[in-house]
Amino acid sequence: MKVAFISGTSIVHSELFASWEQGTAETAYGTVGYRRRGDFVLINRHGYGAPLPPHSINHRANLRALCDLGFKEIVSLNSVGSLKPELPPGTFVSCSDTVCLQQGPATYFDDELKGGAPVIANTLIARLVEQLAPEFEIHTGKVYVQMRGPRFETKAEIRIIRDWGDVVGMTAAHEADLCAELGLSYNSLALVDNYANGLCDTEIDFVRFRELVRANQRRVNRLFERMLEILA
Repeated sequence: MKVAFISGTSIVHSELFASWEQGTAETAYGTVGYRRRGDFVLINRHGYGAPLPPHSINHRANLRALCDLGFKEIVSLNSVGSLKPELPPGTFVSCSDTVCLQQGPATYFDDELKGGAPVIANTLIARLVEQLAPEFEIHTGKVYVQMRGPRFETKAEIRIIRDWGDVVGMTAAHEADLCAELGLSYNSLALVDNYANGLCDTEIDFVRFRELVRANQRRVNRLFERMLEILA
């Protein structure tokens, strides 16, 4: 099975993909670097050079590159903040819907009066959930609330959006929408790296966030190892 993976901060420091072939794809929206092994391809949504902040990610180039490389199944791993006390840091979730009320990225239909129907296909999630258990428990059917970034949300913002969904992030809704426009199947996985700002008396900043991501690195590597085995 041909499967493309999109990840971000979780793979920057990982050696898991160090031996994979490196390549670049030229698209009408920009150049995208990727790593490939057999029927698997991986891109870092932030790029492999100086990492782009969330609001500057070239989502159109990323998804167009995967489409042009012949991939239809996209498995995304996102780092998220929890909006629910019962979803503590270290929890894996899969989202089936999004809230994204702030301005999105350019679409593939910017000059046409049309737009893709919003959907998160999750065509591979049932299989992954079943076969990753019992080592990994994936909480499915969650709602992803997307904020613009690059800063974290204020405590007041979190008080407003915590009733809108289960986790908060800055990228997945854009990716899911563009996949729908291209006819790709977007599969959502996310790791809770922190409680959202103010939830459970949490204070969050980038220093603390990076520490939390590093603490979860081993589990992320293991998750990818298992997914590669299951989808081979």
